[in-house]
Amino acid sequence: MSDQKELVISSGDQLLQATTRRKFLGVMGVGGAIVFLPSVFAACNNDDNNGTGVVGGGTAAQFTLNLSDDTGILNYAYVLEQLEAAYYTAALGSPGFAALSANDQEVLNDLQKHEVIHREFFKMVLGSKAIPAIVFNTTTVGALTATKDVLLKTSQLLEDTGVSAYNGAGKYLTSSANLLLAGKIVSVEARHAAAIRDIRDGANGRLFAGDDVINPQGLDVKAEPSTVIAAVGGLNVLVSPVSIGTGPNAAIKSADTPAPSPS
Repeated sequence: MSDQKELVISSGDQLLQATTRRKFLGVMGVGGAIVFLPSVFAACNNDDNNGTGVVGGGTAAQFTLNLSDDTGILNYAYVLEQLEAAYYTAALGSPGFAALSANDQEVLNDLQKHEVIHREFFKMVLGSKAIPAIVFNTTTVGALTATKDVLLKTSQLLEDTGVSAYNGAGKYLTSSANLLLAGKIVSVEARHAAAIRDIRDGANGRLFAGDDVINPQGLDVKAEPSTVIAAVGGLNVLVSPVSIGTGPNAAIKSADTPAPSPS
């Protein structure tokens, strides 16, 4: 399928098929287009709140990541994408979202769709090796989406953290195909971060690539998995604790740049 330029995804079930996975990877590998029909998002959104008082489904459990290989690094990314997808899905029905302008609501709607796609993509790629669905604290999520200002501040924190997480973990991937896919996803996350910063900054236009995330050499911040997991844990959004059992290759570990911290 290396010559295929477009793949149309019409349902959530299609994402889980092995043939779709091969086509997905093939199309992305040649720079083609992945088209998700609206029915995909309807199905995914129905799964995001299972009626048990938690967002994201599954049961509360301790998840330990083995970051010594590509599967572990992809599961690490899967955790972050689950968090972002659950957060934005909850946000769309929140008081904070209702207080946004129509244009800003459209941005958050787009972000939610992207994060659901990322989550389902990692779930599909990992297959039986994917960790179970993470359970989220709805009380905390509700507090983080209660007002427009808190919603946007939290969104900026999540997007900046997501970018720094991909930047920090990319060097541990041994497969060039996996690194390419991670690069394509982190570029989208960076666009998200810039969009949220632009909304928060209004007409000033100074924060979209602020010096808190871009250094004098024009490089974005990066954070090691241990730093990111600790930061996510500190938000108190996870009912299912996530920890690192086996760390990534220590020989190529590097010092973190200051963690994103929106004011």
